[in-house]
Amino acid sequence: MTGLLEGLGDHARRLSATPLTKLIVDDPARATAFALRVGSLYANFARQHYDRDALDALFAIAERADLTGALRRLFDGEHVNATEDRAALHAALRGDVSTSVAATDARSQAMEALAQMRTLAADLDASSVTDIISIGIGGSDLGPRLVVDALARPDARFRVHFLSNLDGHAAQRLLARLDPKRCAAVIVSKSFGTRETLLNGGIVRDWLGDDARLYAVSAAPQRVAAFGIAPERMLPMWDWVGGRYSLWSAVGFPIALALGMPVFERLLAGAAMLDTHVAHAPLRENLPVWHALTAVWNRNALGAATQAVLPYDERLRLLPAHLQQLVMESLGKSVRMDGAAVDADSVPVWWGGVGSDAQHSFFQALHQGTQVVPIDFIGVARPDHAHAANHAAQLANLLAQAEALANGRSDDNPHRRHPGDRPSTLLLLDALTPETLGMLIALYEHSVYLQAVLWDINAFDQYGVELGKTLAERLLPVVQGQGQADDPVTRALLEQLQLDRP
Repeated sequence: MTGLLEGLGDHARRLSATPLTKLIVDDPARATAFALRVGSLYANFARQHYDRDALDALFAIAERADLTGALRRLFDGEHVNATEDRAALHAALRGDVSTSVAATDARSQAMEALAQMRTLAADLDASSVTDIISIGIGGSDLGPRLVVDALARPDARFRVHFLSNLDGHAAQRLLARLDPKRCAAVIVSKSFGTRETLLNGGIVRDWLGDDARLYAVSAAPQRVAAFGIAPERMLPMWDWVGGRYSLWSAVGFPIALALGMPVFERLLAGAAMLDTHVAHAPLRENLPVWHALTAVWNRNALGAATQAVLPYDERLRLLPAHLQQLVMESLGKSVRMDGAAVDADSVPVWWGGVGSDAQHSFFQALHQGTQVVPIDFIGVARPDHAHAANHAAQLANLLAQAEALANGRSDDNPHRRHPGDRPSTLLLLDALTPETLGMLIALYEHSVYLQAVLWDINAFDQYGVELGKTLAERLLPVVQGQGQADDPVTRALLEQLQLDRP
């Protein structure tokens, strides 16, 4: 990989003394030449700290890495998840981007699951249920939670509530405001072995007092049956869909209940539009390719250790949390596909918040802190509210923050000086619709995969999640007073926990 990326350092050193303001002034066409539009999604990279020569070098890397071939292998269902010997066919859940046998078979299974979702949704619609509790964690929670929050409808047939945290306070607070006679629950777990989900599922099952209002989404039908959920109330998952890529599957059943099946299908259609673009657009005109190359540039050429995502729309307030999992669980790897050590930095720390609230929180560090943090700003051109003055002010803040971070401000008073040269990409949605939200999420999914190809790592396994869970299973009896911990620090902490018990 060093050979693939090593030339980037030369370009970074060449540009190190050239401020962004000069790059923009010296290239009058840059503001439009460094931008792409795909349907209702627009992206502007003009405030990234590269010039045309550096960009040429990045696209040359994309050619050498055969990103076009990598995308084809993904869509065709080749086993791009090599460590688990699996395909990653989440695109088949939302469209016919490939005609390969594997993709066609996956698409057929996805369509059958959609039909099952319609049937179950219709049954619930005809019942007296008013509230749905969705129980899951990680990829079984964050994506659906984001979509339901972003596209919430005041006239929705069901109110959908999400329960993820193992902390019993989460269940206690949620159930205290609901009527068990008016509720149903959906337990979402691919393995149906996730302790957090099963414990919460048990609490809700006992609270409901009626297994007939329990539903499941899982790839483990025998475990679902053992839990007490009938097969006709179970929706399928498959090993060719990773959890953080699964909201397009039956994992999205809570989305369909909260927003209606037509809205869920529009979400799928939007993602499919982006899939079609990424599958067929040349590299230079391919939005996820630009996004991925920019991420690699900021990480490996400029050495950025973190990346912020700042949506300037309250409805997208949960997007940073979803992207944290999508990006950091996918790219948080330190070994290459062949098992050798990665010889360059991989994923930065992703974090963020919603504008304009975040401006009164951590923006001070973004403007005048010692570390440069690249940013993805996300805006929505047309709101769904009638408060024109608010929206104008929101857009003004979005544009002003991106400009101020890039251009800075000189001042004789060093405390008032803004260094500028803080790079950002601006993503703009014409409106926040199911289609544009589907496109936006799919953009990040494809960018993540392409970054993994460039770093020669696997974007689809997650072995780093497992060690802590294994240790927790081993320590559970110890916490309950049976046996002793091996680790001396853990033993000392357990003593304190015992002392603090009433």
